[in-house]
Amino acid sequence: MTVKVRFAPSPTGRIHAGNVRAALINWLFAKKQQGLFVLRIDDTDLERSTKENEDLIETDLKWLGLNWDERYNQSKRFDIYQKAADALKADGRLYACYETADELDRRRKVQLSRGLPPVYDRAALNLTEAEKAAFEAEGRKPHWRFKLDGKRVAWEDLVRGHCEVDTTSMSDPVLIREDGAFLYTLPSVVDDIDMKITHVIRGEDHVANTGTQIEIFEALSAFFGGAPLPTFAHMTLLVGADGEGLSKRLGSMSISQMREDGLEPLAITSHLAKIGTSDPLEVASSLEVLAEAQDFTKMGRAPARYDFDDLMRLNAGVLQSMSYAEAKLRLEALSVDLGELFWDTIKPNLHKFAEVVEWAAIVRDDVATVIEDAGFAAKALELLPDDYGRDSWSAWTAAIKDATGAKGKALFMPLRLALTGKPHGPDMGALSFLIGREKIAKRLGASA
Repeated sequence: MTVKVRFAPSPTGRIHAGNVRAALINWLFAKKQQGLFVLRIDDTDLERSTKENEDLIETDLKWLGLNWDERYNQSKRFDIYQKAADALKADGRLYACYETADELDRRRKVQLSRGLPPVYDRAALNLTEAEKAAFEAEGRKPHWRFKLDGKRVAWEDLVRGHCEVDTTSMSDPVLIREDGAFLYTLPSVVDDIDMKITHVIRGEDHVANTGTQIEIFEALSAFFGGAPLPTFAHMTLLVGADGEGLSKRLGSMSISQMREDGLEPLAITSHLAKIGTSDPLEVASSLEVLAEAQDFTKMGRAPARYDFDDLMRLNAGVLQSMSYAEAKLRLEALSVDLGELFWDTIKPNLHKFAEVVEWAAIVRDDVATVIEDAGFAAKALELLPDDYGRDSWSAWTAAIKDATGAKGKALFMPLRLALTGKPHGPDMGALSFLIGREKIAKRLGASA
């Protein structure tokens, strides 16, 4: 059996960290099992779905390295959904209902007032053909519900272990709206069967839906020639570092926004792959390494904490491990390729790649200096070696120490501020060599 998984985003907005975590775990699992990853665009909502969002989803996934083996649009598959619906109607599993939204709401309120669960009472099953015709004459169009078996549906979940859902406590789900539009559940099940999806990997907010979907799978199995039920895995959802939900912060967590903000793809994927697992939160060298480590038994049952500070730490880690050969094209694109020594010197201090521009300016351009003590600066300038080389920093600072009596922070901080204008930064031995004697002298002499 070839493992086959799917990611089915709706192109009604940007995909965010929660969406991409599901895509990523599906992708990693498929690659580890030498299987297939399907991108299935859930664009059945024709009014809210846009081509712009669809294109952006593809751009985000490609940028993260999550390329797909097969791709589908559900909006191009309405014919097969209709055939499946017709089969369910013929079997008496999909039945027409004529209640309005207001009528259903009033009925639920009555049930609640009586201490009863607000479950649909299947009144539509008792409608006569004459009553249906009367509703049609009024201009009412039916919505279509799937008749649940009303049983305990069980499955072995790769994350949660043994799971059971009692469908007797559920309302028969609406699969087709009054306007004929298919809701999420039917196209999802039909596609999973037709595309031979072997594993459905998603968030735990779908656990209750799984009982319903398994019943629909079983009802449609004969229509598709005895299709096997997929294996399910329901991951815990993301929460913030404070343990609270992320619903109000998802906009700033969109992948396109992260890309615009200068975050590294490997930092994002390493972060999302490891949170909520027993593995240490470290940067992986590649997606392939992440795939090899993927294991559902490592996933805990507690919500996965999404801490932006952790993401930024991993982002810095990606840059710190990046070779000059890997960085070269990006440095050239920013017109700051000052050589391998420059990259190796400044990368331990980068949090985002774009910060190289500022350090390049410090090395090659005129910058504002900070002279705290003009006398100290003058003595440093006096002792500056005529031939300032790669190893001159130690000898120069030792001479300044002997001449001024300054040591430790009192020695090095004034020099760092005078040469870079910043209180923190890369190793000054290499950085001062990159700045060069002429600019060092100019900056030290700025107080004159």
